[in-house]
Amino acid sequence: MLALIFAAPAAASDINVGGELLRVLLSLAAVIALIFVAGWMSRRLQSRNLPGGRRLRCVESMAVGARERVLLIDADGKRLLVGVGQGGLRTLHVYEGEAPVDANPPAPLPAAPNFAQLLSRWKGKS
Repeated sequence: MLALIFAAPAAASDINVGGELLRVLLSLAAVIALIFVAGWMSRRLQSRNLPGGRRLRCVESMAVGARERVLLIDADGKRLLVGVGQGGLRTLHVYEGEAPVDANPPAPLPAAPNFAQLLSRWKGKS
């Protein structure tokens, strides 16, 4: 009986700690790689263009309360003003005809200098 008690720890010391650590690290790396592959695949599948193109898009959205929003949706050339709240969706107005074109487009922003230009200006002042 006493021999069995002292024999058990001797058998447990035969475990290769370095090999087990390597196996655990490789398994962890494989799981992390699978997570990244799954994310990449889901983005690829979501960004596929359907044959007919997108017929529905949200042009603008505005919050009007804590849980209520107003959405301007473009659907097949028509614009819909939709209210979204806890009670669901409600069409507020349907605009007929083409989407309005802005008569006064915003002025283009001046081109920002690149890093090399900024660095040369800074060196010139010193």
